[in-house]
Amino acid sequence: MSKSLPRSAFSRPKTARELGIMQGFPPPPEKRPTLENWDLPPFNRWSFQNVRSLIPTAEVHRSEGPASILPEQKADLGAIEFETEDGNSKTIEASLQDTYTDGFLVMHRGKVVTELYFNDMTATRLHLAQSVSKSLVGTLAGILIHEGFLDPQRPLADIVPELAPSGFADATARHLLDMTSGVRFIEDYGHPDSDMTRIDVASGWRPPHRGRTPETIRDVIITLPKVREHGQRFDYRSIETDVLAWTLERATGQLLVDLLSQYIWGPLGAERDAYFTVDSAGTALADGGFNACLRDYARFGLMMLNGGELNQRRIVPAAWVEDCRSGDHSKFGDIYRQTSPNGAYRNKWWINDIARGDFMARGVFGQMIYIDPEADFMAVKLSTWPDYLIPTFTRETLRSLVAIRQELAAT
Repeated sequence: MSKSLPRSAFSRPKTARELGIMQGFPPPPEKRPTLENWDLPPFNRWSFQNVRSLIPTAEVHRSEGPASILPEQKADLGAIEFETEDGNSKTIEASLQDTYTDGFLVMHRGKVVTELYFNDMTATRLHLAQSVSKSLVGTLAGILIHEGFLDPQRPLADIVPELAPSGFADATARHLLDMTSGVRFIEDYGHPDSDMTRIDVASGWRPPHRGRTPETIRDVIITLPKVREHGQRFDYRSIETDVLAWTLERATGQLLVDLLSQYIWGPLGAERDAYFTVDSAGTALADGGFNACLRDYARFGLMMLNGGELNQRRIVPAAWVEDCRSGDHSKFGDIYRQTSPNGAYRNKWWINDIARGDFMARGVFGQMIYIDPEADFMAVKLSTWPDYLIPTFTRETLRSLVAIRQELAAT
């Protein structure tokens, strides 16, 4: 039988303010984030809400009209309990604290049930999405494919000739959307010589290496080789979203930030402009550089929950949204099944359970948009974990959301 641990058994993470980060006039040098450490603990507690203070950005504009309404029917969910992996019981309130939450919003049956802020975040503050950005770009691709701008089966080098010497030359947008290309990309966070670190440096997220010629994101892309046939299996590789963004820009003749504004952010009725970080060539970091406020992430999630519509306006083709809910489980390796045993990956979305069809956008350090059409349920969680990947935190978050979903379904 599970037992509930007393709240005193947990150490509540300190806020950026409590840690003294960027406090004072001026803040002491050791409390100021730098390009070497801004996205690492403890500095990420401050910097994920202040990215544009550190890195160049480009705006994703909202429309000029009023923000779309998010109806509310608030409820206190903090006391709901769920069973943790170790067999103990924990409340939602304790879990949100323990998993370094900055913002948390739940919608059920089209209404906001709870909206909570921690770590000095507010409704107007923009928060880094990390790889939730990928799902936005994948959704944009679905719209542009439907509009006839892009053939998802066409070789990429036919669209972007600069890709001809790279391993992506004979890959397709379909391979990029499902991350099944055969191109080498070592997704090793923090390793000084990994492909991921090259992208961090090229995108301006890390300082340039001494004695090396500075690269841009697309300089890195064209050097990556093909190591196996495309389409064989799913491997999580951030770079494929950057290649997809390049393809979308070339196919339309427009920048990614403008495409997102025109086809998603404006039609959503977002209340705030969003932004992407950009490299020295002005290229948006499509794989992880998006920033927005909590309620606008919720608008995007609600639109996907509603099959591509928001406020009676069709934004994404219904067939595309439905396709995001079903993927090839056989290509989903064991490492990914540790979080979603019956999962898959499709169109830049993680499918949690292919039988249920619940799906999610996820990013390192604890970003998530979880969508369950069967229960008419959607949740957004923005976080600043003390490490890139903490699988136990991901699984705990999913357990907590299931508990909330079940409680709301019973009301």
